[in-house]
Amino acid sequence: MALSKATFLITALRLAGKLPLRGAQLIGRFLGMISWMFKTQSRKTTDINLKICFPELTEEQHHRMIRSSLRHTGQTIMEIPLMWEWPVERCLELIREIEGEELLAEAKKDGRGLLLLAPHLGNWELTGLYFSSRYRMAALYSPPHIREFEDYMIRVRGRMGSELVRGDRRGLARLITLLREGEVAGILPDQSPRGKGNAYAPFFGMDVRTMTLVSKLLQKSGAKPLMTYSERLKDGQGFRLVIRECEPGIDDPDPIIATAALNKSIEKVVREVPEQYQWEYKRFRHRPTGMPHPYKPGRVCK
Repeated sequence: MALSKATFLITALRLAGKLPLRGAQLIGRFLGMISWMFKTQSRKTTDINLKICFPELTEEQHHRMIRSSLRHTGQTIMEIPLMWEWPVERCLELIREIEGEELLAEAKKDGRGLLLLAPHLGNWELTGLYFSSRYRMAALYSPPHIREFEDYMIRVRGRMGSELVRGDRRGLARLITLLREGEVAGILPDQSPRGKGNAYAPFFGMDVRTMTLVSKLLQKSGAKPLMTYSERLKDGQGFRLVIRECEPGIDDPDPIIATAALNKSIEKVVREVPEQYQWEYKRFRHRPTGMPHPYKPGRVCK
């Protein structure tokens, strides 16, 4: 059964990967509007998250941002097959502009490792392709439930030589080794972590469970952290790759200080293009014990 599911998914991705960018984005925007019209769970979660993060919006502005966010989410979904199936050179041609490239040269000139933090903002698959085309790079990932699909995912994401490592002890040790050798590692830093490697820190004014992995990697490797994302341009024109400095304190030994700096760094880039963030993700579901649960009215977090 797992094999048949993997075969179906891979076949669907390969078919979608034959689309041009404008066609894929048009379908994605349509899917986003369907999500809005039928009041899906994605719309409900996006509604809650935007009320938390942008309470100053008027009702009209709020609804407009929900619709825009869902359209961008649909586009992100439809762009993934292109990033996985197109030749790498064709993908990289979609990057029309790079902002902050001088930060890369500055970070690499002293031979230190570089830790790239890429939130779920814009097209993060393209971001990964760009950096793996320039550097010897390793990226942390969570394996999917279907093993055969994991093999496909590793193959397409690693076709420029990028090394994908699992988020287990062996994988983290590998990241530290590469960073100490002056290489590059990439992490999606805005997921709600499980286990003990976390602390509570404010994100858009609300304390949420946040990974301490970033600060630990920085402390053990001495690497330079940078925030990055690929902003989607209008009308299928491509993308703008953005690179930003992180907030001071992101490598602090105190996990509260470090996670607060991490979340502030993410929040700053999200505010640059808020409609392109993955708002349908329940980022606020893990809060300190006893605090109101944002997604379950009348209940508290445990």
